[in-house]
Amino acid sequence: MHMQLFVYGSGTGLNRHPLVESGFESYHTAMDERRAPLLLHCCCGPCSTASIERLRELGYEPVLFYGNSNIHPQQEAERRYEALRQVAGHFNLSIVRHPWDHAAWLEAVAGHELDKERGARCALCFQWNLQEAAEEAIRLGIDSFTTTLTVSPHKDSPLIFSIGKHHPGFVAVDFKKKGGYQRSILLSKELELYRQDYCGCEFSQRGLAKQEQADGHDSHTT
Repeated sequence: MHMQLFVYGSGTGLNRHPLVESGFESYHTAMDERRAPLLLHCCCGPCSTASIERLRELGYEPVLFYGNSNIHPQQEAERRYEALRQVAGHFNLSIVRHPWDHAAWLEAVAGHELDKERGARCALCFQWNLQEAAEEAIRLGIDSFTTTLTVSPHKDSPLIFSIGKHHPGFVAVDFKKKGGYQRSILLSKELELYRQDYCGCEFSQRGLAKQEQADGHDSHTT
């Protein structure tokens, strides 16, 4: 499976890092060696902003990881990825990207298409993204990983932690604490990032449309 690595900045600090290897589109950047590398699964650009700040406070230097085959349609996945590239440029960080494979994700959640939001389908989706991140961290030789998913007030952090703990190297950080969600909104506005209005998959988009119809709003109105 072909993956891409985009690295922002300059310098040679990443030369000794296992991220730079054949099969990647790569550029050199200076990695802050005062901090321990950590693979950060990023659901989108806005959620990554405050999460990156928090991880640096905790002594980690994130390597951003974008897979997110749950996101639908593909144009939406690309739009969110472009926002993450903005974030990477702002913080001078690298991005590792997996190809979008929504068909495989649909197989993973088969039978749960009609589940309500925050139900079993969402747990399976968390499992998908954390598994993908865990495998990538191992492949790259990075000892620790975590996810930005916990910054959202709509995401069940204890559930995410209960799934993550089964993977070696998972670091449980509740990014919504210490005003993390509010900070992500502020930074998103400052960086003029695209902010989506639904979680990602077509089922969450359907749920949003139903809620807006119940509230008397057009689902295409922002």
